[in-house]
Amino acid sequence: MPSNILSRRSLALMLAALPVGLAIAETPAAPKSKSAGATDGLSHTAEAIRQEVTLDASPQRVYQVLTTTKDFDAVTRLSDGAVLLAAAGAKPTSISTEVGGSFTLFGGYITGRHLEMLPNERLVQAWRAGSFKAGGFSIAAFYLTAAGGKTRLNFEHRGFPDGNGTSLAQGWHSHYWEPLAKYLAQA
Repeated sequence: MPSNILSRRSLALMLAALPVGLAIAETPAAPKSKSAGATDGLSHTAEAIRQEVTLDASPQRVYQVLTTTKDFDAVTRLSDGAVLLAAAGAKPTSISTEVGGSFTLFGGYITGRHLEMLPNERLVQAWRAGSFKAGGFSIAAFYLTAAGGKTRLNFEHRGFPDGNGTSLAQGWHSHYWEPLAKYLAQA
């Protein structure tokens, strides 16, 4: 198995070792009725974010920016999130280049671990905002495809706390896609 993809066992061990564990957003208890699916715990109400942006750079360059401390720190400084870098107790931007490695973004407000790193194609992260309950992580997945000298980035974010979707969806645009496009235009 390639070293940039975790085996199921390795993933389970890594997630179990997270300091606060991995807890995906809570879902309400299933109603107690005799209708089909009422007691199987399956929820059809979880929010998810799916966004697509086209960036004027190669998939290699976009992947590099998303996974390199220096580059992503520069993206942060082009966003509204730059104020978090100067806040009291702010942590520096830090991004591991290894599967299972951690990342700290936006002064420490965003943290997590890389679950899958397929260079220039896919990045999947256990991702959390500082506003999530202790132990709460979501899954953020970035899919990169070459598109005529540019990159089509398909993004999916799921497992975040209920009621956070609107804010997070807007945040991805203002803190990631818009400053990322500005940064790539400067390079």
